[in-house]
Amino acid sequence: MVSSRNILRRQKTHTKRVYPEKKAVQLLTNQGEPNMYPAQTKDESRGEQNNDLMEEVLSRQNMLKALKRVEKNKGAPGIDNLTVESLRPYLSQNWLSIREQLLKGEYKPKPVLRVEIPKPNGEKRLLGIPTVIDRLIQQALLQILTEIFDPGFSPFSFGFRPNRKAHDAIIKAKQYIEEGYQWVVDLDIEKFFDHINHDLLMARVARKVKDKRILKLIRLYLQSGVMVNGVKVQTKEGAPQGGPLSPLLANIILDDLDKELTRRGHKFVRYADDSNIYLKSKRAGQRVMESITTFLKVKLRLKVNVPKSAVDISDNRKFLGFNLYHYHEGIRIRIAPQAIKSFKIKIRQITSRSNGQNIIKRILRLNLYLRGWIQYFSLSDTPYILKMLEGWIRRRLRMCLWKQWKKIRTKYRNLIKLGLPDWAALRLANTRKAYWHIAGDSLNSALPNAYWANLGLMSLTNRYCEIRSAL
Repeated sequence: MVSSRNILRRQKTHTKRVYPEKKAVQLLTNQGEPNMYPAQTKDESRGEQNNDLMEEVLSRQNMLKALKRVEKNKGAPGIDNLTVESLRPYLSQNWLSIREQLLKGEYKPKPVLRVEIPKPNGEKRLLGIPTVIDRLIQQALLQILTEIFDPGFSPFSFGFRPNRKAHDAIIKAKQYIEEGYQWVVDLDIEKFFDHINHDLLMARVARKVKDKRILKLIRLYLQSGVMVNGVKVQTKEGAPQGGPLSPLLANIILDDLDKELTRRGHKFVRYADDSNIYLKSKRAGQRVMESITTFLKVKLRLKVNVPKSAVDISDNRKFLGFNLYHYHEGIRIRIAPQAIKSFKIKIRQITSRSNGQNIIKRILRLNLYLRGWIQYFSLSDTPYILKMLEGWIRRRLRMCLWKQWKKIRTKYRNLIKLGLPDWAALRLANTRKAYWHIAGDSLNSALPNAYWANLGLMSLTNRYCEIRSAL
C-alpha cells in the first residue's frame, strides 16, 4: 500500500518535471493574446517580464554592434590607458572572464577620468572618460535599454534619442511661436548631470527593468567615482558626462518633467536638460516658472539655475545654438550670437599664429570643423552671416601665412610669386604694421579668395547652399 507521503512526493516531482513546458506554453499563449495595457508597448514591457536581460545585453549580436559603435566613436583612453585600437586584441584574451563576471553580477567598473572642458563664458564643463571596456559595456546596455524605455518617452523630448535630432526640436519650437505662444520659459537646470539623485534614478529604472544584475551594474557605474590627479573621488550623486549610458539615464529622470508638463497641457520642447515651455503671456510664464521650479526641487531634487533661466519673449532667448525671431510677420531662424562667439574661439585656436603649423594642415583642420559646424547650422535662414565669417577666416589665415614667411626677403620673394609688382612687393615686405592690419586690405590683393579655394579651403556659403538644396 502506497503511503500518503509518497503520493505527495510524486506529485511534487511531477510538477517540477512539467514546469518548463508549462512556462513555454504560457509564453506562447501570451504572444497571441491581445495587449491588456494599450499604453505599454512590447519593448516597454520586455524589461519587466525578463529577468534574464543581462544575457540579452551580452548576446553576440548586441556586443558586436556595440563594439563597432565604440570603434566608430573613437575617443581618448580612460585611466587604464587602453586605446580603442587595442580593444579587439584585449577582448580576444579577456572577454570570457569579463562576461562571466557580468553574468554573475560580480563586475566592478573602473573610475572615470575627469576632464575639464572650458566654456565660452569662462566656466568649465566636467566630463568623465570611462575606460574603453566600460564604454563597450555601457554601449551594449544602452542598445537594449533604449528599446525598453524610448517608446514611453514624450514625443516632445528630442535629445539623444533614435531618429530625433536638435533640428526637430527647433522646428517644433518655431511651430509653437507661429501659433501665438511667443513667451518662453527658458529652464536651465543647475549642473544637472552632477546632481542627479541616484536613488530616484534607480527607482525609475527599476520600474521597467527587473534583472537585478542590470540594476546593480547601473548603480555601480553611477558610483564608480572619478579619478582626479591620480586620486579617486567617490560620487554620491550625478551621472558623469562622457559615457554612452548617461544621456539615456538623463532622459529617464527628466521623463517625469515631461509627463508633468503634458498633464498640465503645456506646449514644450526638451533636448536633454534644456527645456523651453511656450505660453501666450508673460504672467502665465511667471506662474509656470515658479511651479516648475518647485516641482523640480521637490520631486526630482534638482535646482533651477536662476541667472541662466528666464521668462522672456522668444526673440531674446537662444535654444540649442539658434535664435527664433519675428521678421515681417513671420518667424525666422538665425545663429545665436553665443554660437558665433564659440565658433570664433574655435577658429582662433586652429589659426593661432604661435603654433607654427603648415598652412595646408591648418586648412585640413579647418575643413573638418567647418563641415560639421555648417551641417548643424544649415537650419539657419540667414546665410549673409556666413559670408562675414568666411572673410574673417581668410583674414586669419593670411595673418598666419604672413608670420610664417618671417624674413623680409622671404616675404618679398613670395609676394613676387603671387603676382605683385616689384615696388608693391618691396614696400609691403618692409612694412612694420601689425599682423592683423596687414592681413586686411594689404594682403587681400596678393592672397584673394581664389588662392584659398585652390588650397582647398571649404566655402561655408557654397556648402550651405548645397545642404539647403538637398532638403
